[in-house]
Amino acid sequence: MQGIIQKDSKIAVLAGGMSSEAEVSRRSAKNCLAALHRLGYKNAEIVEVTNNIAEDLKRFEIAYNALHGKYGEDGCIQGLLELVKIPYTGCGVMASALCMNKEYTKKVLSSAGLPLIKSVLISKGDNLYEKVKSLNYPLMVKPVSEGSSLGMAKVNNTDELVKAVFDASKYNQDIMLEEYLEGVSATVGILEKDGDMFATEILEFRPHTEWYDYEAKYTKGMTDFIIPAEVSDEMTRKVKEVAIEAFKVCGCSGVSRVDFLIANDIPYILEVNTSPGMTDTSDLPAQAAAMGISYDELVEIILNSAGLNK
Repeated sequence: MQGIIQKDSKIAVLAGGMSSEAEVSRRSAKNCLAALHRLGYKNAEIVEVTNNIAEDLKRFEIAYNALHGKYGEDGCIQGLLELVKIPYTGCGVMASALCMNKEYTKKVLSSAGLPLIKSVLISKGDNLYEKVKSLNYPLMVKPVSEGSSLGMAKVNNTDELVKAVFDASKYNQDIMLEEYLEGVSATVGILEKDGDMFATEILEFRPHTEWYDYEAKYTKGMTDFIIPAEVSDEMTRKVKEVAIEAFKVCGCSGVSRVDFLIANDIPYILEVNTSPGMTDTSDLPAQAAAMGISYDELVEIILNSAGLNK
């Protein structure tokens, strides 16, 4: 059962970290801290995550995880928090590690029969030309354990693929090649409150760039957001059901966001994000607002998820 965090609790809002998404994390953390202070949690403060994080956390009772990317949402910080016995928000060790890796996430979702776009994994030493034979261009090139669309590219032929794989390998050795489909890009948040799990409104995004890249995600005015998504009532129901099932199958808790590509009347799961952004342009706050949950209320719901990840 979800607990209620006391107003005088000493809360560390974890920010920055050692990933390529550190700056996005700081933006999320700054907004979350402001909300916590407005809510009356005066002992909340930002803690920049460094190699000394275990020592820095000694005077805190709760960790609000606003980290993104490597070490922050891949099970590493979660494991450390388990060791030092500090309750933390969001998903636990297993779900965080699983969902950070797009390939393993797909394997688990596939075992549950959930809809996925055809893809292959490229690892160091693999024959790229042989691996790609089973796929149809255009393709999306994705580092398997990176967020915020970093290292991703859309390619239309083999020459473009070789360069994109080289660029992606700067982020991860393992790279996913996934068929590119035309359709509706959408995302839905999953939250837990008072023992109940529920899906937010579905957000449809129409980037001004060719696809939803880093610039489109974090630059105001670069993407048009439609809430609720302009899809049928039946598809709305289906997307929310699939999102909740993905949340359960991956062992998530507290909060996550499930991204979709709706094509040919099928809601394909792209990925499960266990530490959704909380910046001014992030999806989850907009999804919550569309169903009457203010930013501050959303922050408190996530705060009270601390301890659900056991």
